[in-house]
Amino acid sequence: MPKMTVAQAAEHFKISKEAIHNRIRRGTLNSVIENGVKYVLLPDEKPTTHPDSRFYDYIEQENGRLKEKTERLEAEIDRLRDQREAMLIAEREKIEQIYKERDAQLKSVLEVFASKLLPPHAVDAAIEESVESVEENGEVVDVDLPDNDDPFAGDDFDDLVSLKDFLKLKDFGKKKRQRIKKRFKTHASEDARILVREGTLYLRPYHYDYSDLLE
Repeated sequence: MPKMTVAQAAEHFKISKEAIHNRIRRGTLNSVIENGVKYVLLPDEKPTTHPDSRFYDYIEQENGRLKEKTERLEAEIDRLRDQREAMLIAEREKIEQIYKERDAQLKSVLEVFASKLLPPHAVDAAIEESVESVEENGEVVDVDLPDNDDPFAGDDFDDLVSLKDFLKLKDFGKKKRQRIKKRFKTHASEDARILVREGTLYLRPYHYDYSDLLE
C-alpha cells in the first residue's frame, strides 16, 4: 500500500493539509507514524478492466444474422403479396368473362320475346333494362321456350309467352305481380285467352288483350 506525507497527500488529492488531517480523524484515510513522521496510507488502485472484445464480436455476428433473417422475411412477404394480387386479378378477370358470356346469352333470349311483345323501336331499351336488372340482382333469368313437341307450338302459337315472362316486361312492383298472377290462375280454367300446360300459364299478347286482368 503506498504511503505519502501529509503534504504529499494534500497535493495528490488537491486539497489542504487540514482536510487530510480531518479525513484521518474521520477514518476515511489511514495513517501511520514512522520515526515521528505521519504518513498517509493510500488505497491500492484497482486495475482498469477492459471489456472482452469477443463479446462485441458476438453481438455484431448476432446483429448480422438478424439482419439477414429480416431481409429474407421481407422478401417472402413481398412475394406472397404479389402472388395474392395476381390471384385476385385472375379471379376478377374470370368473373368478368363469365358475366360477359352470360349477358350475351341473356340478350339473345330476350330478343326473341321482346320482338314479339314490343314494337321494334322499344326492343333494345327493354333488353337493356332486363339485363341491368339481372346484373343488379346477381342472378340469371331462366326463360321457358316452347318445345318442338309442345301442343301449343306451331304457326298458330308462335307468339305464346308464359305469364311469368310476360309480367317481367311490365313495369309492375313485386306485390302487384303477385296479385296479377293470382288473378290469372283464378280465371285460367274459364278464360280462353289463358292456356295452361303442366301448371304453367301461357298468354298470347298479340292475339288478346289482358288489360282487364292487369288492373
